[in-house]
Amino acid sequence: MGLIPVAPHEVATIVTTLEMRERPRPRPLPASHLRLVAWPAPALDKYRALFRRVGAPWLWFSRLVMDDARLAGIVHDAGVQVFAVVDPAGIEVGMLELDFRTAGDCELSYVGLIPELTGAGHGRWLMAQALGRAWAKDVTRVWVHTCTLDHPRALGFYRASGFVAVKRTIETFADPRVSGVLAEDAAPQVPLLASRR
Repeated sequence: MGLIPVAPHEVATIVTTLEMRERPRPRPLPASHLRLVAWPAPALDKYRALFRRVGAPWLWFSRLVMDDARLAGIVHDAGVQVFAVVDPAGIEVGMLELDFRTAGDCELSYVGLIPELTGAGHGRWLMAQALGRAWAKDVTRVWVHTCTLDHPRALGFYRASGFVAVKRTIETFADPRVSGVLAEDAAPQVPLLASRR
């Protein structure tokens, strides 16, 4: 057993891929005052702002560094469904992105709420929304991945939702706080080892 060094300007994480091969038994929809609003072909600046708001605490950065053409190629694709989670005041407090571009599959690309909503049952509501929409299509597999940078309860939440872990990989990437993609105080639970360039 050995330790593999990670450069100070990089972050490493263990990624777990989970899948669901059968439609879950119908359950009552958990209560929530939130609602989903479809964002067909979302404006890229609006999409990135919500992505940052929901994901910065977990070092989500991939969509923030894509150029407009590449990002539009994903979120404007007819096989991708993007939703904002909206509170009663109309404030966007979460997101859901379903990717049906591979025949027979639905990837839950992004499922998340702002940290202030964690632990109040809204995650179960959002997952029920996600699974209902995913299995309404002609799919045989719904899958998702999470990593050790995600919320500490994320993996258990996916498993409790009916997903089964099928693969584990290690990912390293340049720390988005060092490059300025995310603020230096994003994800304080992950030590920042290098200063901004």
